[in-house]
Amino acid sequence: MDELDTALLRMLQNDARRTNRDMAAELGIAPSTCLERIRGLRDRGVIRGYRAEVDLQAIDRSTQAIISIKLRPQAMAVATAFQDYVMQLPQTLDMFMVSGASDFLAHVAVKDTQALRDLVLALAKRQEIADIRSSVVFEHHRRTTIMPLAAADQVSRSGGGAASGTP
Repeated sequence: MDELDTALLRMLQNDARRTNRDMAAELGIAPSTCLERIRGLRDRGVIRGYRAEVDLQAIDRSTQAIISIKLRPQAMAVATAFQDYVMQLPQTLDMFMVSGASDFLAHVAVKDTQALRDLVLALAKRQEIADIRSSVVFEHHRRTTIMPLAAADQVSRSGGGAASGTP
């Protein structure tokens, strides 16, 4: 990705409804160039789609939680089936397969703590769950613009310091 691709990516993440003509004018490029660059970002899989951001409180789902889940047995078929099940639940926002004490973290949004309790109890009845714990989310901040990391921003694979070799 070059500077132009990066600028277009930033613009679209900040407002995906901006017109091609508006972005081209701001960047000082031809609209056809802008359109081709955006197509290229989509074709390469950098841009995977466009979505509307929903205010959870406005749809009566203001209580968010992270549910930590440990499965048994430790088998990929069990994990895949469980992940598919949780992802089809309307309360689920995100699902993460993780390492450590838990196998999965599910980010959910429900009406209130009673609805959260009901969801956790329903999940706990599943035979593949060895342990389940929930943490209520008091605040949630999401980064809306995600850009490629410059070499200086990346952590070295060998020593944990910056890529330049300085700690």
